Amino acid sequence: MDSVHLIEQLLYEVATALYFPVIAGCAFLVCYTPLQLGMTLFEGWQRWRHRFDDREMFGLALDRLRYECKMSPQRLEIEVERLLQATELGLSRSLDRVRFVIKVGPALGLMGTLIPMGISLAALAEGNIPKMAGSMVTAFTATVAGLGAGVLAYLVALVRERWAREDVREMAHAAELAIARIKPRQHESHHQEEGTGDALAVTA
Repeated sequence: MDSVHLIEQLLYEVATALYFPVIAGCAFLVCYTPLQLGMTLFEGWQRWRHRFDDREMFGLALDRLRYECKMSPQRLEIEVERLLQATELGLSRSLDRVRFVIKVGPALGLMGTLIPMGISLAALAEGNIPKMAGSMVTAFTATVAGLGAGVLAYLVALVRERWAREDVREMAHAAELAIARIKPRQHESHHQEEGTGDALAVTA
């Protein structure tokens, strides 16, 4: 019995120690998620005005690669594919922050509910009604904050994932065009070399 009581006391102390980090995490999500929503609305306004920052940066990087690899079409194709994969990875990483809120928000909300409820029951056992009432208010507030942050982050992620798919599609199209502009020149130069060789053969 003593060992069971010791384990229960240990778990209670651990849960109590997590009280402040969990509440602070919920408060951070309450501030961070509206910030992400505001950034999404601003990006949507830019897209409505036909301004696509990620595509423009990819286009500039693509032009630089075309200039650096203009004498080596095979290297250009490899470097363009590498650039496209790196850009896709960057877009995925930017979405990971919102996906993190989707997963962690409800979990922190649940922890922020259960921990104050344990403190509230302990206060009830001591007869401290004001402390019990304050802990219960904190518990319900943490639940609403965590679930609200998760739902809002889910909506933001849906919009941003659709935008990311559109950007990747356009970037892939631009990459294919950049490679195609080099290949015809290579083909034409090959035909010119063959024509020059035939002319030399006739002259000989």
